[in-house]
Amino acid sequence: MDDELSINIASAALICGFFALWEVLCLLLGVSDLILPRPSDIVATLIDRFPVLWPHILQTLYTTLVGFALGVGIGVAIGVLIGVSRIAYGVAYPLLVGFSSIPKVAVVPIFVLWFGSGTTPAILTAMVICVFPIVVNIATGLATTEPELEDVLKSLGASRRQILWNVGLPRTMPYFFASLKVAITLSFVGAVLSETVASNRGIGNVMMSASSNFDVSLVFAGLMILAALGVALYVVFSMLERRVTGWATRKNDFAVT
Repeated sequence: MDDELSINIASAALICGFFALWEVLCLLLGVSDLILPRPSDIVATLIDRFPVLWPHILQTLYTTLVGFALGVGIGVAIGVLIGVSRIAYGVAYPLLVGFSSIPKVAVVPIFVLWFGSGTTPAILTAMVICVFPIVVNIATGLATTEPELEDVLKSLGASRRQILWNVGLPRTMPYFFASLKVAITLSFVGAVLSETVASNRGIGNVMMSASSNFDVSLVFAGLMILAALGVALYVVFSMLERRVTGWATRKNDFAVT
């Protein structure tokens, strides 16, 4: 517990030191606010315009979470399918890799063409961008399940479904939560990407409008909001991971070499 508290204090000190160094360097070097605004200016912008920014924050959070939830559902289903079937793995995995290699900015115009501008393309982009890491981790977790455990259950007369439920899926939980922490950050990327291209709401749209008006402080304020939201959701999933998969952590301290 003391080690965890020390790590949290050191992390907070590092963050504060980073922003303090940013502030001091901007003052000493005389950096223009049009190039790099000081953290104090960004905070002032956040406070002054927060009532205007709040609906856009809710919009981005909504599209991200909905797209993330859909991506998790689809990713888990595909990951289980290709994880338990060697044939499905060989057939579907190359297609998934190819689809994941497509820049997601290229699919936004397609979603706009199909569904029009607005919330739907942002949700779909957030969904598409987070599916692949979930599929890979779920499939990896199932594929690396110890065969000895499966053999024991088979000898006791367990069916494939029972083996999957009692051994495969629990064995996959550490991989699953690791993928969730990656996928939630990618969902923000997808949602904001779509908002900058095909939406009149959301933090992405605010940043795009502010950039066109040379309001650099507002652009960085949007970045700060996105970073804060991403960190908050990452922490939530880290706490869930610790509660659900604590049994999979064999030691909490890093080895000293």
